[in-house]
Amino acid sequence: MALPPQLKAVQHHLRTAQEHEQRDPVVAYYCRLYAMQTGMKLDSKSPECRKFLVKLMDQLETMKKELSNNESITQEIVGHAHIENYALKMFLYADNEDRSGRFHKNMIKSFYTASLLIDVLTVFGELSDENIQHRKYARWKATYIHNCLKNGETPQSGPIGMEGEIDGDEGFSAPGPPCPQPRSFTHTPDQAPAGAAASNHNIQISPGAHAPANTPAELPSSADPVKPVPVPRSMPDFDSSLLNTKQEGDVRLTPEDFTRAQKYCKYAGSALQYEDVTTAIQNLQKALKLLTSGKE
Repeated sequence: MALPPQLKAVQHHLRTAQEHEQRDPVVAYYCRLYAMQTGMKLDSKSPECRKFLVKLMDQLETMKKELSNNESITQEIVGHAHIENYALKMFLYADNEDRSGRFHKNMIKSFYTASLLIDVLTVFGELSDENIQHRKYARWKATYIHNCLKNGETPQSGPIGMEGEIDGDEGFSAPGPPCPQPRSFTHTPDQAPAGAAASNHNIQISPGAHAPANTPAELPSSADPVKPVPVPRSMPDFDSSLLNTKQEGDVRLTPEDFTRAQKYCKYAGSALQYEDVTTAIQNLQKALKLLTSGKE
């Protein structure tokens, strides 16, 4: 069924869902859930929009039944971790390619899709300031690099000044940003030194360590895809004090502490889906420290 023009704002989220139908059904589910919730706010009264949204609801119900054994669907905290981890992996892959001066359609789409998935995170609640910043930067970078390549110009690697607004159109054909000279731009994750960890909700991810599994970006068959150069994984320093799993003195954990510890464990599990041992270990260490000391 064709997307009504009133719901154009969610067309790329629905396209991302379609691209992930087989490779990652959890991403597909939440992209459609975001599209449905946003669509209801945009127009739920016109006949064409109501018909489209009802069909989308039916599709979500079917997917929910098919994925009834998947914790990322049945448990909101796991679903949030899954989408956030995937979006950050895409962002860091594209950022690594950008900093290395490897400009290609795969990295442009990775930047843009990362921004769409951060939109999707709003189904779980308000975005953190860091995610808002990641989204704005990713969408800007995708538009900026696309326009530079389209005009036969060489993009500037790394953080640059941002001018104007971005309309979010995948074609990037709007009066988008020109290829500006580099200016200072405060973007905390990008200012970290090489090899340092970018942090979001205390998830530790080595910047640009490797591309996310099944990066949803496709190159024309006539083009040779640019493969990212693998970077050896480095193991984090292990806190030997965590070997003592007994609580320190009279530690009283609050319900919020248990929730945070559960989050760290879920983040670790999500990281292991991408074989990201470093992230998994760091989050498990955080959970152990919180449970044994009551402190983070």
